[in-house]
Amino acid sequence: MKSHEILIVDDDIKICNLIKEVLEPENISTTVATTGKEAQSLLISKTFDLIILDIMLEDTDGFQLMRNIQVEKIDTPIIFLTGKQQDYDKILAFGMGADDYITKPFSVSVLIARVKAHLRRGDRVKELQLSSKKLVKEPFILNLDTYQLFKNGKEIFLSAKEIKIMKFFMENPNIIFTKDQLYEKIWNDVFIDNNSVRVYILNLRKKIEDNPQKPKYLKTAWGIGYKFTV
Repeated sequence: MKSHEILIVDDDIKICNLIKEVLEPENISTTVATTGKEAQSLLISKTFDLIILDIMLEDTDGFQLMRNIQVEKIDTPIIFLTGKQQDYDKILAFGMGADDYITKPFSVSVLIARVKAHLRRGDRVKELQLSSKKLVKEPFILNLDTYQLFKNGKEIFLSAKEIKIMKFFMENPNIIFTKDQLYEKIWNDVFIDNNSVRVYILNLRKKIEDNPQKPKYLKTAWGIGYKFTV
C-alpha cells in the first residue's frame, strides 16, 4: 500500500495527537504545525498529499493561511476541521477551494474515511497526469518529458531525430505516409533527399524490431511509403 503524508494544522495539540494516532495505522504519515507561520514554512519546503486545517489558529485564521498557500501556487487538497459550524463559514471555505469541511466534535471513523477518499482521488489525479505525459502504443512507451523510448519496459536508446520519427508514427498509427510527407512533417522541410528517410527507417528498425529483416511495427507500403503498425 502506498504511503501518504499529510499536514495537520491545529493549535490544539490533543486534536493533533488524536489524528496522528488514528491515521498512522492506516499507513498515513503525519506532520503537525500549531501555527499558520509554521504550516506555511513546512508547505514551502516539503510536499504533502493532504492538509487538515483548523480555521481558528493563534497567529492567523485558516482562511488567510489558505490564501497564502494559494499565492505560493501550492495546490495540496485541504480539509477544514473546525469548531465553526455556521453555513457562512462552510460556504466561504468551499468558495475559496476547500475540498472538504468537517465540524468539531467529529467522528474519528468519518474523518479516516474522508481522508482516505481524498488521498485516493489525489492518487488518481497524479496517475492521469503521469499518463498524459506518456505516449503509449504497446509494447512501446515514449516518455514525453525525458524523450526516452521503452519497449516492454526496456529502454531503447535513440538519436534526437529517431525519437522525433517514433513520436510522429506513434501519434499516427496504422496510417501510410509517403517519403515526401514524412520529410515535411519530421524534417519540417520540402522533400529534397530521396535517401534520408529510408536510411533513418532502416536504422530505426534495427533498434525497435525483433527481426529488422521482417519488421512487425515499422512496415513498408511498397510503392507508397511507410506506416507504424500496432
